Amino acid sequence: MCDQDHFEEDRREAEARGLVTRRQFGALVGAGVAIGMLPKVVNAVAVTEQDVTIKTPDGNCDAYFVHVASGTAPAVLIWPDIFGLRPAFRQMGKRLAESGYSVLVINPFYRAQKAPTASKGAATPIPELLPLAKPIQNSTTQTTDAKAFVAWLDQQPSVAKNKKIGTQGYCMGGPMAFRTAAAVPDRVGAVASFHGGGLVTKDPDSPHLMASKTKAALLIAIASNDDMRAPDEKTVLKDTFAKSGQPAEVEVYSGMHGWCPPDSTVYKMDDAEKAWTRLLELYKKL
Repeated sequence: MCDQDHFEEDRREAEARGLVTRRQFGALVGAGVAIGMLPKVVNAVAVTEQDVTIKTPDGNCDAYFVHVASGTAPAVLIWPDIFGLRPAFRQMGKRLAESGYSVLVINPFYRAQKAPTASKGAATPIPELLPLAKPIQNSTTQTTDAKAFVAWLDQQPSVAKNKKIGTQGYCMGGPMAFRTAAAVPDRVGAVASFHGGGLVTKDPDSPHLMASKTKAALLIAIASNDDMRAPDEKTVLKDTFAKSGQPAEVEVYSGMHGWCPPDSTVYKMDDAEKAWTRLLELYKKL
């Protein structure tokens, strides 16, 4: 009985906040997907949300667009983690929009499959998702997508054209956010990476090198276990952006890789809220 009560309470909250429908919530719970609720935004602005389709050189990308209901606001492009566009990222996007932004959350795997692309959300075994992720982990594909998504944002009436665009990525989305800044350097003013993987490589088109050729301010939040695996990476990032003269906050968080999304199996609220606070500070620079 207690479990059913919690189910109904969570369902009503999710439905009231426009995160999922009754049917979607039931399907997610039936698949074993946990949905955590993020803290509400104080003095939240009214927002409008919709599912959209964006034409790119490689096809049609399904995405979620949530923006201020009146007037204009700086745009933000969100690159999800390997588990893709799902209720947790819709919730994260909506929360950011309620803080005064026009936010686009894309399905990075649109070439192969419409969202949802992970059968059990963040509980989906990684090996199941690697066939989707590997083909798009290159600078050419990510640059093409970034240009298309930024161009689409600039066509929207709710996007402030006199403000720079922000972009943020999680896990594999971290490098994509870095490369977005390089793809459209005149439009992107701030970049955030949360437990990003592959930010530093030995390749000439390494994400960190591409981002260092822009003027964007950066927020780089590194997971504790990622730092243990690659302890020199934070130093490389700090040194690279110090040389390029870009404001860059590089910090190792106590959370494990994946701590930010509320449906993550390693979600860590205190670290996630700290990252959220630092993100809002970053976007004040837009």
